[in-house]
Amino acid sequence: MSFSGKILDWYHKNKRVLPWRKTTDPYKIWLSEIILQQTRVAQGTPYYLRFVENFPTVKDLADADEEQVLKLWQGLGYYSRARNLHASAKMVVEMYNGEFPDNYKGLLTLKGVGDYTASAISSICFNEPQAVVDGNVYRVLARYYGIDIPINSTEGIKYFKSLAEKVMDEKEIRDYNQGIMEFGAIQCSPKKPLCLLCPLNDSCVALEKGLVDALPVKLKKTKVRTRYFNYLIPIYKDINGKQFTRLDQRKGKGIWQNLWEFPLLESKDHMEIDSITIRYKEVLNNIKAEEILSFNEDAIVHKLSHQHLNTKFWLVYVNEEFDDMIPVERITDFPVPVLVADFIKAFKF
Repeated sequence: MSFSGKILDWYHKNKRVLPWRKTTDPYKIWLSEIILQQTRVAQGTPYYLRFVENFPTVKDLADADEEQVLKLWQGLGYYSRARNLHASAKMVVEMYNGEFPDNYKGLLTLKGVGDYTASAISSICFNEPQAVVDGNVYRVLARYYGIDIPINSTEGIKYFKSLAEKVMDEKEIRDYNQGIMEFGAIQCSPKKPLCLLCPLNDSCVALEKGLVDALPVKLKKTKVRTRYFNYLIPIYKDINGKQFTRLDQRKGKGIWQNLWEFPLLESKDHMEIDSITIRYKEVLNNIKAEEILSFNEDAIVHKLSHQHLNTKFWLVYVNEEFDDMIPVERITDFPVPVLVADFIKAFKF
């Protein structure tokens, strides 16, 4: 049996029951693919279901406010995916009359849709013979054929795409593409792959040469940047005991674009209470602090792909009203980074 034949046979016997496998609706397939970029199936599935429930059609998504989209996305990370998702929905409605392009080239015109996503949607929804190459596919091909070209190099991207096209099953492309990705996720997993029970183990180069743990090869990642965040949470209580605070919206092209957070003072190193007392007005403007308390003595290290955020939260109690204050019960309405969401849950105001 050929490589593709074994993949198909394995898939038909072992495929997981997943909500997006019950449909070939390009809107739902596209939604699942965007959500599952850099996200595990177990984590992404609840988000997929919530998006389908809140936005049953691409027009519903296009008509939504960006904050609604970001709030539903909260906790998934890589928020540019959510912004691109929203932008693409608008493109489908405005440029394609609410119908997704039915081919690879047309799908590439959508924001946030690259080679992999266009290949997946066109093959799963429209049976177009396009080879998918994601992290799972790289791993399966690199191990089975014993290829040590770095998968994140220009040469590697071209080489693996060409190889994927050569070995794919064009007649059953829908199941084959889903099958090889599923195979990489379950059978040929990154750690502790099930080699002894693998239908490809009689001809896998990596298994034969003891290279399973060494493949695929990746070029070293970009150096991780260390940053120091100090969130200043102004807290005012009126005569009725109602509490207020403030949230600011992040702008620019950095992390968490358009999400909301407490006023942020970024520093070059860890800050202590004396320094905060001197510098808090840099971000709280005319607010006069009556008392400042540290919420967490040790910094919380929040790890992003290329940044580690050493974060402290400071409670700034004030006796006077201030600009842009909001009732504390409203803060959960705003889309915020998971780091801030975790603080809100822990502090409980």
